[in-house]
Amino acid sequence: MLKFENVELFYDNVYALKGVSIGVEEGETVALIGANGAGKSSILRAITGLRKIKSGAIHFCGRRIDNMSAPDIVKGGIAMVPEGRRVFPLMSVKDNLLMGAFTRSDKNEVSASLENVLERFPRLRERFTQAAGTLSGGEQQMVVIARALMAKPRLLLLDEPSLGIAPKLVQDIARSIVSINRDEGVSVLLVEQNSRMALSISNRAYAMTTGSVVISGQSSELLHDDRIKAAYLGGDI
Repeated sequence: MLKFENVELFYDNVYALKGVSIGVEEGETVALIGANGAGKSSILRAITGLRKIKSGAIHFCGRRIDNMSAPDIVKGGIAMVPEGRRVFPLMSVKDNLLMGAFTRSDKNEVSASLENVLERFPRLRERFTQAAGTLSGGEQQMVVIARALMAKPRLLLLDEPSLGIAPKLVQDIARSIVSINRDEGVSVLLVEQNSRMALSISNRAYAMTTGSVVISGQSSELLHDDRIKAAYLGGDI
């Protein structure tokens, strides 16, 4: 589904990605783990067209997308949940969700999608007319995930969805990611510093440091890999 091949990306004259190759197959959840500055979010920005790559290629469903605009990439089936719960704070929950469907003209299907995300996140139905900026951090994270689903993506990109969220709500977010992948058939590329959570809910993973992939494999195996334990999981599980 997604092929990210030998990609190099710079910020000014500084390497962000050094010949990185990753892939996501149809129906998979794939995790990118690593410390701040490892290049995880740069991969998402390159996929969504927010940063132009220096070299390499990005293909999605057989089509090259690294020369496409960000809106066209969304129309093609990729939606991103950015880091930091970027809601439109003065707009209602309803209007935040409808913003996710800005590329769609199928009103009946948009209404069906809205009902679907409200069933998935019932707390948002309770807050439907409330200004998004007045919600808790966990509720705002639900809004941005639901907003991305309103684009009806085939691939969902999640950038640090557990960051700054209370531990109980982290579990809720993790269950939501599993459910979205399993029940709706949406493939997921998950960027997370919470490596234990990311490896627990993904099929495969790539571990990154300073712009490069250093370890990759099945998530269930990486959970018990001594290198991963030492570098990303704080020792023995």
